[in-house]
Amino acid sequence: MNKPARSFPRPLSDFAGTAMSAALKAQGFTSAEIVARWGEIAGPEIAAHSEPIKINWPRANKAGGLPGEAPEPATLVLRVEGPTAIEIQHMSAVILERVNRFFGWRAIGRIALRQAPLKHREARQGLPRLDTATAARIAASLPQIEDEELRQALGRLGAAVNQK
Repeated sequence: MNKPARSFPRPLSDFAGTAMSAALKAQGFTSAEIVARWGEIAGPEIAAHSEPIKINWPRANKAGGLPGEAPEPATLVLRVEGPTAIEIQHMSAVILERVNRFFGWRAIGRIALRQAPLKHREARQGLPRLDTATAARIAASLPQIEDEELRQALGRLGAAVNQK
């Protein structure tokens, strides 16, 4: 008798990549990584004011498709905020170098800028400041709990609930 295979939940990232790949390929992105990892690729100071829109790959290879010859590089189109467009333009050589280092070959030869508001992602907010006096007061009100670490953790939980 065969046992049925156990089904385990799969991470959402397994599905997101396949769902997004068709949409990204339509914009010229060969992988979702350049969009997802833009902050790491370009650096935080550049990524704060820009985001990749698409990659325009050349239609015909000027190299003629000969073996050993590199294909013609593409154009990376970036959305930039108006006031920082000139700074991003001056940093285009740095951006080109970083993006090509990410690809591992000279994939991008030019950067085109489009001035438009960025689609800001909601920044993660840090945990609110915990009132340590309230946490200690709540922990002290739980003498029936013998484990000190558990009592302190419940005190912190109570103080966090009281803040909201």
